Amino acid sequence: MIRLVIMRASLLNIAVASESSLKVMLSRWENGHDQVTEPGYRRLFREIYGRTNEELGFPSEVLNEGAAELRDRLIVARSIDGETLDLFQQQVNMIRGSDKRFGAIAALDQLSSLIKHMEEVHAFSVNAKHRKRLAAILTDARTLAGWNALDRGSQLQAWKYHEDAKVSAGEAGAPHLLAHAAAQQAVILLDLGDATGAVELLEYARSVAENKVPAVLQSWLAAAHGEGLAAAGRRNEALRAFDQADEWLPADPVDPEMPFLLLNSGQLARWRGNGLTKLGEQEAIEQLEAAARELESPNGTAIREGSAIRGLNWLYVDLAFAYSAAGDREAAIAYAQRARRLASQIGSDRQRQRLESLILPGASAPLLRDAR
Repeated sequence: MIRLVIMRASLLNIAVASESSLKVMLSRWENGHDQVTEPGYRRLFREIYGRTNEELGFPSEVLNEGAAELRDRLIVARSIDGETLDLFQQQVNMIRGSDKRFGAIAALDQLSSLIKHMEEVHAFSVNAKHRKRLAAILTDARTLAGWNALDRGSQLQAWKYHEDAKVSAGEAGAPHLLAHAAAQQAVILLDLGDATGAVELLEYARSVAENKVPAVLQSWLAAAHGEGLAAAGRRNEALRAFDQADEWLPADPVDPEMPFLLLNSGQLARWRGNGLTKLGEQEAIEQLEAAARELESPNGTAIREGSAIRGLNWLYVDLAFAYSAAGDREAAIAYAQRARRLASQIGSDRQRQRLESLILPGASAPLLRDAR
């Protein structure tokens, strides 16, 4: 908190006490021993917490104080240039790398802080070119934050981040970002058991992207659509979507313009296997085992460091359910154990929640202990 106060004060050119003095002052303010009386400190708290004077228990601000604050915010937003925007994107990419290595717990808090800062700049920027690019970076950050929130088991927070991402994607004029955000949001509906709503959202995403985005994103969207169709029991349409995903996957699926997109043949195989499991197809296990061999191989097609761990986590959960449906209790337990270890490693509450609903052969209710 002290560092945040100092950093924000420096940005707004507000004089504050030394770090050691601030430590004492913050302690006394937080414990109610002293009141925050200086306008500069009140403003800093409004900035940091995003609250009004009334919400923070301060006296109402004087009218001209609000005008001065607006002028200052406009000046700060006007100081944003291309180099600053590059830095924002680099920060998002760095947090994405942290997410791959350490999971959602390490990434979400960082993202929330960065998003809030970019939103403040965006709200007071009048440079159309900078606003458009900042909107694109905000979309990337919001979509990543939404996925991390979902991974931590917070569906409502995840939904809100994706809704905000779709709005900023519209301002950015970026159909690839809008399609990606909408399709990823559909996963939330699938987790809630609303396959019909998920399919509607996925169809919208594909219509937005049609003939406007690179082949790798078309492939990703088709696979996501296939998963939704499978959950809705629409077998033939699901299989056609999975076939389209395979057809559109380019030889080199890495697109530097879309660092948020992680896709390869192994992941498409996992997606198809997941869909086949939902459809009750016998070849689901064979498909998922083939995907596992590819993702587990040191010479396999994991396209970014850390992405294979998350992919394997999903895959092991899928295999646990597939073997359970096939009546193989031991294999289901074995894969559930692997999945739980990886879920703990990357902090995926979402996958742990999926495992909690696993019903092993011979049981009438979920038996989580047997899957540990």
